[in-house]
This record gives sequence, structure tokens and C-alpha cells, in this order.
Amino acid sequence: MKTNNRKRTLVTGGAGFIGSHLCERLLGDGHDVLCVDNFFTGTRDNVAHLLSNPHFELLRHDVTFPLYVEVDEIYNLACPASPIHYQHDPVQTTKTSVHGAINMLGLAKRVKAKILQASTSEVYGDPKEHPQREGYWGHVNPIGMRSCYDEGKRCAETLFFDYHRQHGQRIKVARIFNTYGPNMHPNDGRVVSNFIVQALRGDPITVYGDGKQTRSFCYVDDLVEALVRLMNSPDAFTGPVNLGNPEEFTILDLAQKVVALTGARSEIVFKPLPSDDPVQRCPDIGLARQTLGWQPSVRLQDGLVKTVSYFRKMLAN
Repeated sequence: MKTNNRKRTLVTGGAGFIGSHLCERLLGDGHDVLCVDNFFTGTRDNVAHLLSNPHFELLRHDVTFPLYVEVDEIYNLACPASPIHYQHDPVQTTKTSVHGAINMLGLAKRVKAKILQASTSEVYGDPKEHPQREGYWGHVNPIGMRSCYDEGKRCAETLFFDYHRQHGQRIKVARIFNTYGPNMHPNDGRVVSNFIVQALRGDPITVYGDGKQTRSFCYVDDLVEALVRLMNSPDAFTGPVNLGNPEEFTILDLAQKVVALTGARSEIVFKPLPSDDPVQRCPDIGLARQTLGWQPSVRLQDGLVKTVSYFRKMLAN
């Protein structure tokens, strides 16, 4: 039986990049936090500083199998989120999104917990609408190299809304756009970590395509703030809601910023664009502004300084 007023909050994928920051924030907000991770892409190092906190618990578990715990809220973040990782075992990636959603929704239904799904801007595919609004249904290749992630997340959203309609389940769905910051995996293949690690090692910086494709980059602290606000929003607001930074930069812009910040002498080299790689990606965050009172506050330059510092220390060890 619960003996205090602290919320018991489960974070799946809690030892990952975003999950570890979320666990730290929730502890700071007075939650009892159960961090669940199978350590495929997450790492104990990301949450090592939390292990001495009596209100933090770490459990090794794969969400493709049922989990029997008692909690008040669930943040479902479990799933490899970078192409190099989710394409390593595409069948397992799909199972993590789909079976994971089924298992976490089943748990939420049993214990009457509110549950948030970390969805993705990848549900929009290579968009024909720019910027992307939540009402846009997307342009996704269902049989391509990225479809294990894109379609897995789309199916997870389907399951969340079916549980909401069929069982009255309290749900929140966040569509997360490019996010960066400390605790990123150095070999995850994402553009920010790629560029910083290459620059710090003095390697050539690899730009795919002509570098004119655009991305919008949200610092992780801003994103965590949005996730918490979404979870705490009225039950009537389910989402999906775009969470990201609407300021666009070309990939070449980013490469040049990283070179300048690191003081690297790396040359920029160009390689062919990977299959189904979106040409442009930018969120319309009007709904988040209106409903959550949220918008990013960390400038790309400032966030990159903190991220470069993190990777500089990591690579020095």
C-alpha cells in the first residue's frame, strides 16, 4: 500500500539519452522513480549518479515482455531511436514499439495509471507538408530501411488511441523531433553526436547529401520540460502534440557551428544521402504553445557548448 503522497513513476528506456534526464527531473520534482531499461542503447553510466537516491530504482527489463509493478504514471520511452541502432535488429525494433506499447498499456490499464508514449517526428516520414502539423498523416515508406521504426511508432500511436477509445485509458502522445544534449550515445549515428565526436577526434566531418537538408534541434532540458507538462496536462488533452524546436538549420550550418565550437581542423566531406532520409524536418509547435504553454528556450549555440563539453570529457576518459 502506498504510504506517502509521492507519485510512483515508471520510465521505460530510463537509462537512455532522454530517459536519464527525465528520471533526474522527476526525482527533483519529488517522484519515486522506477527506471526500466534493457541496456541495448541505454547505459548504467547515464543514471549512476542517481543510484544512491533512495527514491530511485533501476530494473533491467525488456518491455517486449510483460512487467508487473504498481505505479501511478508511465513514461514509455523504450526503443532505439537512431537509424544505426534501430536498423541493427529491425524486427526487435518493431517488437519494442508494438509489443512494448501493448505491455505498457496493459500495465497502465491494470493499475489505472496515466501513460505517455514517446512517439516521433518519423511518423511524418519524408514530409510533403512543411512545417509539420499534428493533423498531417505523413508520407512514410512502409517497407523501407527505416520502416521498422517509423511504422512501429505509428502502430504504437494506434494502440494508444484504441486503448483510449475502447477502455477509457488516460493517454498522452508526444511526437518528439530532433533532440540533443549530454548523455547522447557517441556512436548512435545522429547528426549532432556524429559531428561533435568526429570534430573532437580530428576526423573528417561526414555530411550526407549536399548538406542543404534541414533539421530543427531541441535541447534535452527543453524537451523534458515539455514531457512533464504534457503528462500533467488535463486528461482531456491526449495529443498527439509536436515537441521540438521550430528553428531550422541546414546540416551544413550545423557542421560549421561544431567545427567553430570545437576548434577542430576537420574537413567537411560529402557522401550520398541514405535511403528515405527526410529532406526537411521542422515542427509546427502551435499546439504545444497553446495547450502546454511551452516553447524551447535554449539556443542551439548554447546547447551545443554543453554537449561539446560532455563529449570532450567522455572521450578524454
